[in-house]
Amino acid sequence: MSAATFRTAVVRVPSGPDSIEIIDVPVVEPGPGQIRVAIAAATVNPTDLGVAAGFFHTIGLVHQPEHTGLGWEFAGVVDAAGPGVDLVPGTRVAGLVAGFDRDYGTYAEQIVVAAADIAPVPDGLDLLAATTVPLNGLAAAQIVDLLGDAPAGAARLLVTGAAGAVGANVTVLARDRGWQVTGLARPGDEAFVRGLGADFTKNAEPEWDAVVDAAELNDQALRLVRDGGAYVGLRPGLGPDAERGISVSSLLTTSDHGRIAGLLTRAAAGELPTRVHAVVPLDQTADAHRATAEGGLRGRYVICP
Repeated sequence: MSAATFRTAVVRVPSGPDSIEIIDVPVVEPGPGQIRVAIAAATVNPTDLGVAAGFFHTIGLVHQPEHTGLGWEFAGVVDAAGPGVDLVPGTRVAGLVAGFDRDYGTYAEQIVVAAADIAPVPDGLDLLAATTVPLNGLAAAQIVDLLGDAPAGAARLLVTGAAGAVGANVTVLARDRGWQVTGLARPGDEAFVRGLGADFTKNAEPEWDAVVDAAELNDQALRLVRDGGAYVGLRPGLGPDAERGISVSSLLTTSDHGRIAGLLTRAAAGELPTRVHAVVPLDQTADAHRATAEGGLRGRYVICP
């Protein structure tokens, strides 16, 4: 990285991992209320695969004229602060760049973000672990918001993909709202799911009061919900159609500084899972996307630029 530019991963004509490029872009000074972060780690999430494949362009959420940035969550160290920001350089932080329509994201050597979109990383939580928290933890927290408190007498919640990054966080956080959680996952994940404080099944039967479909089984998961129950999916526009009086909703993650801070604190205390599958350099972003697309990972690929 020179004094005038930094490296970042983007797609110009999105068509999957082969369309990912590493380019140089100008360094930007933080403005009022902003900080510049030297990125230590950024996770590869399924949402990033959708951006690189052009899905979010197709449904009208991306309108970048030249290139689209990749990456939502990050951890790193404050490099510079703009007016009105009291974070000192050297502060360890993690955060989320929400939204799809941007010219660069967190797969980068640095990023300028609103100070309101980050939170300090607690002592005892390393930056690799911290970078798995903002998007996956916040997505899970906002999914649980969509569910709300468990209704009296109707508290049986099934989480599909309970051993995955979002599903595991939902499994923990839903219990705070009174839900009796059962995780649906592969037999080899039973010990992990039970370790989250949930029951486990490898073959769910119907009649659940609610289903959080972290595995994106869609219609298959909807059939497991009882009449009048609730279904929550991960992607807007991709969920099943409502039927049998079931309320169907989908997540659209938005940044929340206070929530991220709380999630990082719980992760530091060991209450939330922070699993890293592998660490790769920025130049291997496309390989990390290909491996993530194959599925079955227990933990995220982390890019360290």
